[in-house]
Amino acid sequence: MTTETATRPADASGTFALGGDLPVNRLGYGAMQITGPGVWGDPADPDEAVRVLRRAVELGVNFIDTADSYGPFVSENLIRRALHPYADDLVIATKAGLTRSGPGDWRPVGRPEYLRQQLELSLRHLGLDRIDLYQLHRIDAKVPLADQIGALLEFQQEGKIRHIGLSEVSVEQLAQAREIAEIVSVQNLYNLANRRAEDVLDYAETNGIAFIPWFPIATGELARPGGPLDTFAKQHEATPSQLALAWLLRRSPVLLPIPGTSSVAHVEENTAAAAITLTDEQFAALADAV
Repeated sequence: MTTETATRPADASGTFALGGDLPVNRLGYGAMQITGPGVWGDPADPDEAVRVLRRAVELGVNFIDTADSYGPFVSENLIRRALHPYADDLVIATKAGLTRSGPGDWRPVGRPEYLRQQLELSLRHLGLDRIDLYQLHRIDAKVPLADQIGALLEFQQEGKIRHIGLSEVSVEQLAQAREIAEIVSVQNLYNLANRRAEDVLDYAETNGIAFIPWFPIATGELARPGGPLDTFAKQHEATPSQLALAWLLRRSPVLLPIPGTSSVAHVEENTAAAAITLTDEQFAALADAV
């Protein structure tokens, strides 16, 4: 391991160019957990949240994913407090399309006027003139897809967002959206233990679309004593969570894992996973263990 890799381990994850023109290190940071319980309200220790964000960037993370609904707006405000003015290579991605009435409550709202309102609020809270990656958090079944994607296309044409992404979509929905606008990313549930979105990942890889797996660390039974994650983790002097992230980075060059945490120690542990290289045998054994 070089000195640079040791101090900025996220650099070892490789890069992906969102939309072909916006390069980021593939191991990013998901900023959902820096809010209060139920992703609602302020965290117990806002100063620690600020330290986590700053430490992530020090470790080479230059892709941070958030959403207006995290708090709501708590995550975006903390990102601005911690990191503004932003480094030139730092990409802040946010999302709109889920409204909140309390802890644990998430409801899709995709009306164009609502999305515009939320965009303006996110720009203000993040302290940006343009959001590099703006994602539709969920498709609203009550609103035509063309209206929802059309609204994001309008924002793009106005120069208020650079690229458009989607979250929790099927291959069919992704293909339909691409007929209306260029889609550079998709964010679905995906991890070593849950690969139900494999078809979406394959489609994304074929079409050069970033796949941002939310909840990227899920180890479950795989991490039991004597299990495959436990065994390989000991071989690498690593943790099962680090091996789960290393597996994702190896699985596809379009995967951009965004592990989240509210602890500086955990962000250091997660980011160190980028420096772990699995052998072909280890990668296959972990994949087959599920």
